[in-house]
Amino acid sequence: MFILQVFKPQNKFWKYLVGSLIIFIISSLGQLPFGIAVAIKVLSSGGTMPTTEAEMLRVLDLNLGFFLLLLSFVAAFFGIWLVVKSMHHQTLKEIITSRPKVDWKRFFFAFIIWGLFSVATTLIAYFAEPENYIVQFNLPKFLILCLIAIPLIPVQTTVEELVFRGYLMQGFGLLAKNRWFPLVLTSLIFGGLHLMNPEVDKMGYIISLYYIGTGLLLGVMTLMDEGTELSMGFHAANNLVGALLVTADWTVLQTPSVLKDMSEPSAGLDMILPILIIYPVLLFIMAKKYKWTNWKEKLTGAVVPPKEETTIDYISNE
Repeated sequence: MFILQVFKPQNKFWKYLVGSLIIFIISSLGQLPFGIAVAIKVLSSGGTMPTTEAEMLRVLDLNLGFFLLLLSFVAAFFGIWLVVKSMHHQTLKEIITSRPKVDWKRFFFAFIIWGLFSVATTLIAYFAEPENYIVQFNLPKFLILCLIAIPLIPVQTTVEELVFRGYLMQGFGLLAKNRWFPLVLTSLIFGGLHLMNPEVDKMGYIISLYYIGTGLLLGVMTLMDEGTELSMGFHAANNLVGALLVTADWTVLQTPSVLKDMSEPSAGLDMILPILIIYPVLLFIMAKKYKWTNWKEKLTGAVVPPKEETTIDYISNE
């Protein structure tokens, strides 16, 4: 089972704390090209150095800034591989799935179903209130955006899923010896880190309910399906549609997308509706397709090593 793959003699919880720090440092090093490019641009124009990521993105060409920003996730992916291999002596697959190999059909099922839903709801919003949008489609810039976003957005979202629903989910499972604690804590951390996004300045901290709720959705997918393939597909579709189809001045994704939302944002029903209705419907569809059962045990049950692998080493850590 997915979360039980954490039980190896060499795994201790402190390693997950150190490993997370190493991944963070390597990811930060990956941000250096972005910071250097911004500094060069600002110094050459005689301006002042911006203090927020959103302001830094506006200094550069949108496609260039987007590309350099995503490079940090390529570095982070290498950091995850290095930590999992060197510190935990596991394969990358073991924090992705419990199946013999990664099930890409699951990834693309979640990607397609959520991608179609995201495109449909965006188009409905546009045709319902076209005055709130500007069509800014520019073919050369959009093609360059596609060359950047299509390969690198899945890297970005996969990194987030491997950290939260893979690495930390297993690490907190090792610490707490249950499933509900890692599910709740990874969702809270996931939501908390997203509070640094510029959307929070516009909508307030109530948007944290959406971020935490999305984290819970992805965590439930992972625990019920014994792998991260569904959560990776969902996350990739969500961010890719956002990058290519619609953006706004107040969002974290600043790209030359097809549409630009000019409306004044507010945290209302559109923040609560996914958590209360859309996400449960999505889980129902996946549960039927993949025949999920034993929900209580998989989401709240104990996390203990298989009997044949139980050793004095594990007992001493309990």
